[in-house]
Amino acid sequence: MRPQPVPVNVYETHGALVVVAPLPAVTADDVTIELRPGTVRFWAHLRSAAPREYLTREWDYGGYEREVELPDGFGGGLEASLANGQLAVRVLRGQAHATVSIKPTAL
Repeated sequence: MRPQPVPVNVYETHGALVVVAPLPAVTADDVTIELRPGTVRFWAHLRSAAPREYLTREWDYGGYEREVELPDGFGGGLEASLANGQLAVRVLRGQAHATVSIKPTAL
């Protein structure tokens, strides 16, 4: 199964670029965030729901993925949290020199 695309909201603070995305029905252990020079990517593994005969089925439990291009000046570090089905990723100011992967903190 292909991962579902994830919509994001992105805004800038004094010290970071913040990416916020909905990730329903996943835990912090399911999510991986990866920072590379010029991009931040996150994904969550597929979780299974109880089998049902859906009348409408527009999303699945997990299998999420998104990559966001970063403007110049961001990539110096990475922080993330997951609470109430919402992932918040902070990409700190500075330059990325190597690939970094983290798990979000569960709040």
